[in-house]
Amino acid sequence: MPATLLLIDDNAIQAATRQTILKRAGYFVIVTLSPERALAQLSSGELPAPVDLIITDHIMPGMNGVAFITAARPIVPNIPVLVISGMAEAEDEYDGLDIHFRLKPLLPDDLLFTVQSLIAAPVNVSAN
Repeated sequence: MPATLLLIDDNAIQAATRQTILKRAGYFVIVTLSPERALAQLSSGELPAPVDLIITDHIMPGMNGVAFITAARPIVPNIPVLVISGMAEAEDEYDGLDIHFRLKPLLPDDLLFTVQSLIAAPVNVSAN
């Protein structure tokens, strides 16, 4: 069974592009354009498969990546998270949230390498 990725990005074009890249690599990708919707799906268990990795944008209307991860960590404390942002200075905002940060533009090969390494990494079960 392929790994399941939850992809959150308010930009539909970027979300669709990343989804295509990841699906072609064999991943099952669940896309949502709203971090609030993703939180609701995670907490209600209404996703079609258990999530192996969360990929989120940093700047989104209503709730940015930091707020999303802060709210999601109690629900999914051990799922690896990849944050993608065009703002290098945003990385500091994620201190203590146990995420992996990548700058845009993220080339397809870099995206796939990062996803593969995060899914293959052992799960960190210690509290941060």
